[in-house]
Amino acid sequence: MVLSDKAVDYLEQQIPELVSIATRQAYWQTLASGDSVLVAENGQIIEVKPDGSRTYVKTVDKPKAVTQKHFRIPKA
Repeated sequence: MVLSDKAVDYLEQQIPELVSIATRQAYWQTLASGDSVLVAENGQIIEVKPDGSRTYVKTVDKPKAVTQKHFRIPKA
């Protein structure tokens, strides 16, 4: 199947929303299964447990904005 440029552009625009939904679903499924989840908030890694309790793990550098739209993957 060959997609038009317009169709590809439309599908690519859906990716951020799909990623958000999948991440949220994985978060809640993990907690529902009885496991804890690590989240980054304000430069800190926090462990969120199924009972809702939160434990500080460590401080990390805040994320940097990526402005480069294209990159190359070096050949191994």
